[in-house]
Amino acid sequence: MSMDKPQSDPVFSPIPEILDELRAGRMVIVMDDEGRENEGDLLCAADTVTPEQINFMARYARGLICVPMESERLDHLELYTMRMDVNQKHLKDTTAWTISVDAALGVTTGISAADRARTVKVLIDPN
Repeated sequence: MSMDKPQSDPVFSPIPEILDELRAGRMVIVMDDEGRENEGDLLCAADTVTPEQINFMARYARGLICVPMESERLDHLELYTMRMDVNQKHLKDTTAWTISVDAALGVTTGISAADRARTVKVLIDPN
């Protein structure tokens, strides 16, 4: 997506282009549907994440830094959801957030960009 000139309408990139950007270690912005949260999320590939990307997300996006994971991996790591009733209809947000984690080794306080990037790498390491 070119940022050379202002656009009145958002420019959407084709999925293959977005995947190429992620494979190259770059971040992309993904927009939610207007009927959902109507917000943008910064995404990067977990296997190429850097402390600089984590710092950018924390400093400018100001949201939670999350690592989406499949249920089998969560079970293997013994990570569980914070709310056991995420499927109840009265809940506005049914996202199954897990407990917060930090890597056990190779980190200091867990809060620095380098520590957070290390935690992401540990979460996706099959070993």
